[in-house]
Amino acid sequence: MKEITAMILFDANMQWVLLGTMLLGIASGVLGSFALLRKQSLVGDAVAHAALPGICIAFLLTGEKSMTALLIGATISGLLAAYCIQIITSSTVLKEDTAICLVLSVFFGFGIVLLTKVSQTASGNKSGLDYFIFGQAASLTGNDVMLMTGAAAVLIIVTALLFKELKVLTFDPDFAKGLGLPTRLLNFTFLSLLVAAVVVGIQAVGVILMASMLITPAIAARYWTNSLGKMIVISGFFGALSGISGTIMSTLGEGLPTGPFIVVTATFLFLVSMMFAPERGLVTKGLKMMLFNRQIRKELHLKGRESHEL
Repeated sequence: MKEITAMILFDANMQWVLLGTMLLGIASGVLGSFALLRKQSLVGDAVAHAALPGICIAFLLTGEKSMTALLIGATISGLLAAYCIQIITSSTVLKEDTAICLVLSVFFGFGIVLLTKVSQTASGNKSGLDYFIFGQAASLTGNDVMLMTGAAAVLIIVTALLFKELKVLTFDPDFAKGLGLPTRLLNFTFLSLLVAAVVVGIQAVGVILMASMLITPAIAARYWTNSLGKMIVISGFFGALSGISGTIMSTLGEGLPTGPFIVVTATFLFLVSMMFAPERGLVTKGLKMMLFNRQIRKELHLKGRESHEL
């Protein structure tokens, strides 16, 4: 415990990593709230898996693990996957869930093939691209963390600036169109922000588990409130707490992946919310039902006594 505290207080790289995962958690929680309410949560999963071939192609072209180049490759691949889902859904008889599964499996399978190809190259064994599968925050360099931190901060700021427009578009797209809002541009912007959030977090959380960072904090926050603004704040807090806790736990042993620990923390917060949230928690509902039934029995008992006395 003392070693962890010393690392947090005095290790500059650890502080940068914690800041990066915290901002990543906030950005994922904020955008995940909109994605959940827009029923586009699984799009994030498809984009996360689809980022792998872009990462591998960028490495094969540059021959080095440049974070900027890898993120550009992942962004292009992720955007291509997201737009493929939209094109398939709008121009064919296939439903969105089928399109998501199709795009996810094709892109991820292609990414695994390319990852195998990378591992067979001279510098491939030392590339560290396998960290993108499950995430490894400890492998991040100072420049990587600063890039990830800056990108996450931009995502949070842009989402805050577009909050009103995204809110209207989420709950009533027809009303948003009637107001004269550029709905297509807003949809494109939101999809791009979602892709960017996934791309920024894949090295810390991994392509397989990044979708959980978008979905789990948002679902947990949904149990606590009916207000979108409050839901976004709570979801961002849960995402930040998951990112920080997962990163700290992954430093307890050598080679421990960060992504699974972050997801486990987020899942724990979701279970607590599902059980003990003030209005919608299962335990809370059970207690309210128990008190209600007790009150009903008490009233029936009093009415029975009054009838007997009469």
